[in-house]
Amino acid sequence: MITLKYFASLKSIAGKEEEQLDLGNETTVQKLSEILAKTTPQIGEMIQGKKILVSVNQDVATLDTVIHDGDEVAFLPPFSGGSQ
Repeated sequence: MITLKYFASLKSIAGKEEEQLDLGNETTVQKLSEILAKTTPQIGEMIQGKKILVSVNQDVATLDTVIHDGDEVAFLPPFSGGSQ
């Protein structure tokens, strides 16, 4: 079982703040995005298009990052701003 956490505007797109998914022993961010695309197409497309930051256990992840049972996956929208 993995925990998915949605932050900021992604909460409203997903319709939830957090969910649990049972994906077996391990998968990849790529495979997770394909699974999510079936239920929440916009989130799946954003992951594939690298328009959102994906972290696994608080480390930045790529599409080929392996996700293990018990991991926490967080989705964060793009950030902007800063000082000029």
